[in-house]
Amino acid sequence: MGEWTVPSPATAAVAKPAPAWDLLLVCVAVYIATSVGRIHQLFPILSLFKPALLSAVMAIGLFVLDKNRQRRLALLRSRTTSCLIGLLVWSALSVPAALNQGLAFHSWTEFARTVVMFFVVASSIRHARDVERLALVYFAVTVVYTGVVVSRFQLGAEDWRLGRLYYYDANDLATLIATAMPLGLYLVLAHRHLVLRLCAGAGLAVLAVGLIRSGSRGGFLALLAVTAFVLLGFTTVPARARVAGLIVILAVAGTSASNRYWTQMQTIIHPNEDYNATSEAGRLKIWQRGIGYMAGNPIFGVGIRNFQVAEGTISPLAKLQERGIGVLWGAAHNSFVQMGAELGVPGLLLFVGLIAGTFRALRRVVSARSRAGPTRDEVARLAQSLMAALVGFVVGAFFLSLGYADILYTLAAFSVGLAKSARGDPARPPLRFSTVPAA
Repeated sequence: MGEWTVPSPATAAVAKPAPAWDLLLVCVAVYIATSVGRIHQLFPILSLFKPALLSAVMAIGLFVLDKNRQRRLALLRSRTTSCLIGLLVWSALSVPAALNQGLAFHSWTEFARTVVMFFVVASSIRHARDVERLALVYFAVTVVYTGVVVSRFQLGAEDWRLGRLYYYDANDLATLIATAMPLGLYLVLAHRHLVLRLCAGAGLAVLAVGLIRSGSRGGFLALLAVTAFVLLGFTTVPARARVAGLIVILAVAGTSASNRYWTQMQTIIHPNEDYNATSEAGRLKIWQRGIGYMAGNPIFGVGIRNFQVAEGTISPLAKLQERGIGVLWGAAHNSFVQMGAELGVPGLLLFVGLIAGTFRALRRVVSARSRAGPTRDEVARLAQSLMAALVGFVVGAFFLSLGYADILYTLAAFSVGLAKSARGDPARPPLRFSTVPAA
């Protein structure tokens, strides 16, 4: 293993200005707006142009034709990419042994598309400024999605929380919001342009209202985890600014929350009063059954996206159907249980390794940039913002089935791309961090 070292003053050179937007980066931005922000589902007229498919195909084609040395696939070698490739291969091997092979194969092709676009997104990044641009797109489309949902789905006296929406349900939306908030906070506290900072602040207010209206307990815990990380681990922004920003966000969230919302949140510390702890259809029982599927099929699991099939066919409750009693073919409601049940122990380890590898890469970026100069370095701030976003995802995903969601793999692509750009272009040794054997 190696460690980052800083070029000597004799060999250091002044970095060139960040490259401007190009067509590949624009296509990647549109892809993120559709895969994460689901912008085409908010405004159906956009679906006529097939923006998701068109942007993905164009991005892949432009990437293949691009000769920029900063966009070579070889630069993406990391623990994250190794685990992702392993996860793709292992999920393919699970298809023949799946409970429903047709569903598994279709799901694998969708996951393969996600993996391909992970490499395209990460490779398209040439400079930390590109990560900032794409993070801005991620944040902006999340704000747009949340704003449209909040404006179109009004809450009445009986409906105190959002329900099924366009693509994400209320719980999924809350986790998406928790991942976007740190990126918005980065724009507010660290960006150079005042207008963009003010817009980002307004966007954070929209996200805070959306998270509260989702009524999601998992989203609430994700927000608390992000808040704790920002306060304790966000070393690249002065503590005074961090506290001020979070106070404003929490104040907006608190003033928009109803009594019914806080009653619902209290069930987190009183789980015995909640159906998730008492019902066979509650999360605890589902997780127990999911662990049982993994124990019964430890190598390949029940097949990619086959958790619900397992619930309706091989679970202990499935026998009730013989007596005419309906059984819910429910989701895992936990991404780690989902991956273990569907892809076995190896799949779960690869999934955990992917997340851990992403955190590790970002931590190395922060550490290297801190040694290279002031701790309030722009790249280090961006790395810590992505770490906070991943914290929000991990906590939210503990209560949701998001094992194959574009949210995770987009954030991982940003992280791998940022780590690559922080190393610099190998074609220009004076501008890069080099690796030497650790002492």
